[in-house]
Amino acid sequence: MSHPQPGDTVSFTYTGTLDNGEVFSTTNEKNPMRVIIGSNDIPPTLEQTLTHMRVGEQKKVTVPTDEGYGPRQKDLLQTIDNPKMIASLQPKPGMVLALKVEKDGVEQKVPATVIEVNGSRITVDYNHPLAGHNLTYNITLLDIQKTDKQP
Repeated sequence: MSHPQPGDTVSFTYTGTLDNGEVFSTTNEKNPMRVIIGSNDIPPTLEQTLTHMRVGEQKKVTVPTDEGYGPRQKDLLQTIDNPKMIASLQPKPGMVLALKVEKDGVEQKVPATVIEVNGSRITVDYNHPLAGHNLTYNITLLDIQKTDKQP
């Protein structure tokens, strides 16, 4: 069987790990990942690896930080002094909160991880939990659905 081409839909399983070996995500054959090659739905390094695979083949690929969730940004840390919020939520480090932020005049809820609690103040991190990490995927290509290239 041939390799995937742009427009083909591929199904694959993966186990995603960080440099320290911690698993951050996994799929299985009952619920594989499906993407269209060339749709830019996955990092380029991962897509490029898939285009050189055949069904049943396994490969290990590392997606660098800049292709994943980017570097950690210090300006996405915020200290909030809100005794009422602290009393009602009783936040603890590691807890993920849905906090309201305003962007371009629109209020949105965004996830923020509690980093520190100190009296009536908490420090939260708006970075994605995987920001600043290389992401290693052990992938197995399960299927290629060829594009019907009729004119």
